[in-house]
Amino acid sequence: MVQTTPYGSWPSPIDARLAAAHDGSPSFAGFVGDETWWTEPRPDEGGRRALVRRRADGTEESVLPPPWNVRSRVMEYGGLPWAGAHDGEGPHGALVVFSDFADQRLYAHTPDAPGAVPRPLTPLSPVGGGLRWVDPRIHLDRGEVWCVLEEFTGAGPTDVRRVLAAVPLDGAAAGDRSAVRELSDGAHRFVTGPRLSPDGGHAAWIGWNHPHMPWDETELKVAEVAADGTFGPARTLAGGVGESIVQTEWAADGRLLFASDRTGWWNLYRARPDGTGAAEALCTREEEFGGALWQAGRRWFAPLAGGLIAVVHGKGATALGILDPETGEVVDAAGPWTEWAPTLATHGTRVVGVAASPRSAYEVVELDTRTGRARVIGAAHDDPVDPAYYPEPQIRTFSGPCGREIHAHIYPPHHPGRLAADDELPPYVVWAHGGPTDRAPLVLDLEIAYFTSRGIGVAEVNYGGSTGYGRAYRDRLREQWGVVDVEDCAAVALALADEGTADRGRLAIRGGSAGGWTTAASLATTDVYACGTVIYPVLDLTAWSTGETHDLESQYLESLVGPRACTAARYAERSPTQQADRVTVPFLLLQGLDDVICPPAQAERFLARFTGRRVPHAYIAFEGEGHGFRRADTMIRALESELSLYAQVFGLHATGIPTLELAK
Repeated sequence: MVQTTPYGSWPSPIDARLAAAHDGSPSFAGFVGDETWWTEPRPDEGGRRALVRRRADGTEESVLPPPWNVRSRVMEYGGLPWAGAHDGEGPHGALVVFSDFADQRLYAHTPDAPGAVPRPLTPLSPVGGGLRWVDPRIHLDRGEVWCVLEEFTGAGPTDVRRVLAAVPLDGAAAGDRSAVRELSDGAHRFVTGPRLSPDGGHAAWIGWNHPHMPWDETELKVAEVAADGTFGPARTLAGGVGESIVQTEWAADGRLLFASDRTGWWNLYRARPDGTGAAEALCTREEEFGGALWQAGRRWFAPLAGGLIAVVHGKGATALGILDPETGEVVDAAGPWTEWAPTLATHGTRVVGVAASPRSAYEVVELDTRTGRARVIGAAHDDPVDPAYYPEPQIRTFSGPCGREIHAHIYPPHHPGRLAADDELPPYVVWAHGGPTDRAPLVLDLEIAYFTSRGIGVAEVNYGGSTGYGRAYRDRLREQWGVVDVEDCAAVALALADEGTADRGRLAIRGGSAGGWTTAASLATTDVYACGTVIYPVLDLTAWSTGETHDLESQYLESLVGPRACTAARYAERSPTQQADRVTVPFLLLQGLDDVICPPAQAERFLARFTGRRVPHAYIAFEGEGHGFRRADTMIRALESELSLYAQVFGLHATGIPTLELAK
């Protein structure tokens, strides 16, 4: 029996604890011998990431017990934190090398050996953030693991260098930094891990320098590898001014494959390592075969032994396909999944990835290219509640200022047993994604369901600057951060109100990181929203660009806002901290005290501007949390506090949650 009750008061089995327990997704899938391994979040184990293996009989088990946390901090966002190998003739079977979050050392572990425990491969350093490692590849024949080394040279966040490095597998470098062989010359501030050619004669990697971000301009480098493992002089094979190359791999025939946006879209190309002949476009389409390289080791494509290539592609990352490089034909795998993470791996005729859909969370999926069959093999989605409570999203395109297209996902309120009165319009919350050079995927998210199942709509806006729609769409945000993103979010919110989908008086906005910036800027510069939730945000551009963030993004604003030497006034004018006097609606500010990307000082300066102003607000700071909340208790409190804010501002009858105290 469907009952009529006001929006925001609907009872829901999706509580904050359930949403927190299902937060995060498996990632960094790969093969160790015939087994599939991956990392997955454990919110109830202090937010660590566990390394999981799927054995031949289909059982899953954690490779390492708590508190081992398989996660790198290179460039702060980390990247591929582990590599595995299987010595079929050796006594111990599987070998895994991984980065542990606590001390950032590389460790080697043979989990099948009786009584084995992880042993360190790299030393500690007392300087700054120490030594960090990412994107490893094990070379058993050389007795080494090749990876990226990030080495701090001072106490500051930008006192750092990055090089390609070879670490001995025998542990010789565990207490001796000099035993680590540096493979590259340090010509690039940022690098991805080296890929060794099938014949062992060449290595390839990607590099870039400040002030560019990897989606702006990178170079594909190639060097000859001598018999002793040393690199010859590096040459630029592709990339450079105005071209972003985000991944490279070797084909079985010794040619290099790479994803470049030279046409305005990340498409695949093939080239000879000696540079003879022009690079060959393998599949020219106005869709993406790559994405934003926020982490070293992301993989949107993976070559198969027979010459075919597994690819994630689409307007976004919507399909897994098999590309024939000789014909340019792509055959997509069948299945319910509509979003694929950049973590493909291949072994023989098998392809493994991580995929999700609006009805299922991210799970580990394997495609058998011989049969075309795709199936879930790990971290399988299991409905924690009746799926009738899940939202039913709509993919929509809105018209923004000057007629520009704005892409969005609209999640109307949805409940199997509740409706609102015909004369009531629902409240809506606009979600601004982080990045900002990123995108909101169309997948089942129980945080969204937490609101929609209670009668609160959600609009995820892929504002100008988002990935997935080509370089021209990304470049809309160039020097326009705080303008285009704010305008696009407002345009979607107002369009929903104008068409009678949302209540104009009950609109809110929320976002984390760059989305927190967009949220705060929207509250300061528009009158669209009745309140907002600001999560670990950027709030003071001048301070953020002059030493208050990490190295990777320390010059990001040169493209997002403009060269600071020429546009210093713009940095001040757009900062929510400088415009705080224009914020007059209630807000909730959530912050991790260990955040080194958007540090607490940003939030504290912003809050200081509200002293004596009687603007209702709340500030919750979480000890032990960094940039992105990972602990279950943190996520529960944050989600319940956000709902309480909307209940108080919108006049909703939300039950079963603590009341958020709003200071005035």
